[in-house]
Amino acid sequence: MVANSGASNHMPRRPRKITKAVVDALQPGELAWDADVKGLGVRCQRRDRVYVVKYRSQGRQRWYTIGKHGSPWTPELARREAKRILGLVAEGKDPADKKRKDRSAPTISALAERFLEEHVAAKAKDRTYTEYRRLIERVVTPELGRLKVDEVRSSDIEKLHLKFRATPYQANRLVALLSKMFNWSGRRGERNPCIGVERFAEQKRRRYLSSAELTRLGAALIRAEEERLTSPYVVAAIRLLVFTGARLTEILTLRWDHVDLERGLLNLSDSKTGAKTVYLNSAARELLTTLPRLQDNPFVVPGERIGRHLVNLEKPWRKVREIAQIPDVRLHDLRHSFASIGAGVGLGLPIIGALLGHAHSATTARYAHLAADPLQQAADLIGRRLEAALLGP
Repeated sequence: MVANSGASNHMPRRPRKITKAVVDALQPGELAWDADVKGLGVRCQRRDRVYVVKYRSQGRQRWYTIGKHGSPWTPELARREAKRILGLVAEGKDPADKKRKDRSAPTISALAERFLEEHVAAKAKDRTYTEYRRLIERVVTPELGRLKVDEVRSSDIEKLHLKFRATPYQANRLVALLSKMFNWSGRRGERNPCIGVERFAEQKRRRYLSSAELTRLGAALIRAEEERLTSPYVVAAIRLLVFTGARLTEILTLRWDHVDLERGLLNLSDSKTGAKTVYLNSAARELLTTLPRLQDNPFVVPGERIGRHLVNLEKPWRKVREIAQIPDVRLHDLRHSFASIGAGVGLGLPIIGALLGHAHSATTARYAHLAADPLQQAADLIGRRLEAALLGP
């Protein structure tokens, strides 16, 4: 902080060693100079005594405020700090100028807001923006928001990452977001503090519904519909997730002009992996044929707000899965179940990947263990014939 002229209503006394007694005896407006460290002074303001350092930099008189007398600044600590400040001056640096620049430097909170609005909003999908906004508001700003961008160190990131170790996936996504923020900011050429932070191992979830569970889910949806436990559009959305294997956001944001019932297609222009075609089976086509369309609403699954789509299925889904006795099943597991059924009936992985809209074959490979092995199928077929012949009718 840079002070002005240092003029006061009282003439400064001759330098003497600043002690607690000297500080306590100062009257408002008085300024005492230290005899041991030239340039160190203590000024009495209305209520506070403040330690200052006066020096010259590039021919100009400068004032640097160390801080108020009291915790932590005692006369001795102020004297040490003054020596440090004057040492920087001797090296040709201007501590007051640096302090002013540091105060104007962006905080993590300010960087996060700029990153969201100037980068993510312009270049990422709405879903990504929403996820980043949630992480920033719930974690980044409360935990790191007040820190200056250039002050953040790897130890800060590691500590935050460790704090969320109970949810490793979430903890890793948090570090990934922070890394993108720092890369985008440039950090004045400094190293990204997220580099070298070891991520937690993530256990891939493999949850598929059995035939019995699918039967219970079907019965639960019928009950929810008949007893009006939830909106018929919620029931329709869940059934579409089962029948199509589509992603939740693809169904919730589905517009009627994306639906081609004649050809049995959903033409999605902006899915997670870009433009995508969803092939409708007879069950999905019949559902969409009979589902009422709301006037002045372009969405297949309308929300409560006029002209908008349904945003969240979590609450009604909890009710449905409670009835179906499948408490651990997520909505995304319905997509896994679609793929597992395809693998179980002998469809090849490329076909399953195409139906799901996977951009990379490696994504579909997770279902390889479910795919029927042609040699095993052949062995089973021969075995059944031999068994029938050997044992007789």
